[in-house]
Amino acid sequence: MLKIYCKNTGTSKEFQEGVTLAEALPHFDFERPYDILCAKVNYVTQGMKYRAFNNREVEFLDYRSYAGRSAYCRSLCFLLSKAARDVFPGCTIKMRRPISKGYFCELQKGSPVTSEDVDRIRGRMQEIVAADPAFKRMEVRLEEAIELFRSLGFDDKVKLLETSGQLYIRYHTLEGSPDYYYDALVPSAGYLKIWELSQYEDGMLLRVPDRHAPDKLTVFEPQPKTFEVFRESMNWNAIMNLDNVGDVNHACEQGHAVELIQVAEALQEKKIVKIAEEIERRYRCGAMRLVLITGPSSSGKTTVTKQLSVQLMACGLRPVSISTDDYFVNRLDTPKFPDGSYDFDNFDTVDHDAMQADLVRLLSGEEVQVPEYNFVTGIREYNGKTLKMTPGTVVLVEGIHALNPALTNLIPDSAKFKIFINTIVSISLDNHNCIPTSDNRLLRRIVRDYNKGAYSAQETIRNWPNVRRAEVRWIYPYQETADVLFNSAYLVEFAVFRLHAERILAMVPRNCPEYSEANRLLKFLSYFRPVSDRQIPPTSLLREFVGGSSFKY
Repeated sequence: MLKIYCKNTGTSKEFQEGVTLAEALPHFDFERPYDILCAKVNYVTQGMKYRAFNNREVEFLDYRSYAGRSAYCRSLCFLLSKAARDVFPGCTIKMRRPISKGYFCELQKGSPVTSEDVDRIRGRMQEIVAADPAFKRMEVRLEEAIELFRSLGFDDKVKLLETSGQLYIRYHTLEGSPDYYYDALVPSAGYLKIWELSQYEDGMLLRVPDRHAPDKLTVFEPQPKTFEVFRESMNWNAIMNLDNVGDVNHACEQGHAVELIQVAEALQEKKIVKIAEEIERRYRCGAMRLVLITGPSSSGKTTVTKQLSVQLMACGLRPVSISTDDYFVNRLDTPKFPDGSYDFDNFDTVDHDAMQADLVRLLSGEEVQVPEYNFVTGIREYNGKTLKMTPGTVVLVEGIHALNPALTNLIPDSAKFKIFINTIVSISLDNHNCIPTSDNRLLRRIVRDYNKGAYSAQETIRNWPNVRRAEVRWIYPYQETADVLFNSAYLVEFAVFRLHAERILAMVPRNCPEYSEANRLLKFLSYFRPVSDRQIPPTSLLREFVGGSSFKY
C-alpha cells in the first residue's frame, strides 16, 4: 500500500501500489467545475495515467492552470495533425505559434488551403472526439523511436530525437497513429470539447478555450502586424534552411553556430538602422519629436533603446532617453496585490501625470529637471539632471507603459513614433510542438536576475504569473497600435541560454512549487545543443541578460 496526499483537499488516502492518478481521483472530494486534465506529482507535471508506486503528493489540475492548459493544447495539436493526415494522406502540418488567441498552423498538401479543406479536417476532428479514443503512451529505446518516425516521414522528429541525447523516450498514439509530444497529454480525445478550426491567412487558426472560462472559446483578436513580423522571421528561416530545433542543432554540430550568431546580429542591426532612418525621415518632414518604446518584461527594451540611440546619432540626430521607471511613485504609494505584495507592473506605479507634464514642457522648448528613481530607498529623487530640446533632439521614452495612451494623451499623435518590442520565436521543437511564447523571456529574466544578484530562479519563477497577468492587462493591448514591431528573438538564444540557465535552475529545491516550472524549463532546454556566448558581441541584445555588455544599464 501507499499514501497519496491530495493538495486539493489537504487529505491523504491509501491505495494499492501502481494506482493511476485517474483511479485515485474519484476518492478525493473537491469542487471540480471543469475536467481534470493532468496533475502535479511531487511538483512534476504528469498525465492522468501516471502510476504511483511510492507515497506521493498530488495536485489535480484543470484547464485554468498553466500545466492543464498546456496538456489540453498539446492534445488538441495531436488531434489536428492526426485528422489532417487522415483527410490528406502524406500531408505535412506545422503548428507554428500562438497568434490572435489561437495557434497558427500551416498545411502543406501540394495546393493552397481552401475553406473546404478546413471543413473536412474539422469534421474529421469532430468524429475522433465523438469516438473518444485514448491517448496511449509508449516508452521505447531512442533508436526504435527514430526508426518509427523515419518510416512515417517525420524527419523533423528524427532530427530532434537524434540530437536529444536520451536513451529512452516516450511517445503517444491516437487510434494507432504515433506522434511525439514533450510533455503530458489529456487522457482521451473526448476531453477536447471546446475548440474551433478556421481558415487564416494562408493557413489555419486553431482556437482554444478561454483560460479563465474553459467552457468558452477565446475571443478572436486580429493581429495583422504581429503576423507580418512572424512571417518575416519565417521567411529568413526558410532562406537559412532552419525550420525547427533539430535543424539548428545539426547546424551547430556542423560548426555553423558562429555564423548563426553573426547573421542574427546583422538582421537585428539592419532592423534598428531601418527604424532609425524612418524616425529621421519623420523628424525632417514634420513635428515628430517623441519616440515611445515598450514591450513585455525581458523583451530587450533597454538595449534596443541604446542601440537605436547610436543609430539616430549616425543619422545626425541628438537622442535623449527617459525611462518610465524614473517616474515610479515612492514605494509606499505603489499599488498592491490582494496579498499585500507590491504590484510593480501596474500603470499607477508610474506617476503618469508628472511624467506627461514634463514631456509637454520639454517638447515646448522648456528646460526640465527630470527625476532619477532610487531603487534602494524606493524614493524618486531630483539630483539636478536636466533636459532641454535643441535642434535635432529626439526624446526616447522607454518603459512597459510607454504606449499606454493615458501616458501621452496631451501630446498630438503627429509628434509620436511608437515601437513595440516582442520576442516572436519563429522555430518549433518539431512540426507539432511549438515553443511557448514567453519561455525565452522567462529564461532571459531568470539569468539576468541571478547574475545581478536580484532574485534567485525560485523567486523569479514565483513572480512570473504576476508579470504575465500585468502584460496581458497593461502592455499587449497596445501592440497593434505601434508604428513598428521589433522582434528581439534569436534563433540560437535557447542554445546560448542553456549553459547559463541550467545551473541556475538546478538550484531550485525539489520541495517547492516553483520546482515544477524549473523542471519543465530544464527538460525544454535539454533539446538544444549548447552554444557558447563567446562569439556574441558586447553590443548584442543578449548581453543585457548574460552579461558582458558594453552598454551601461
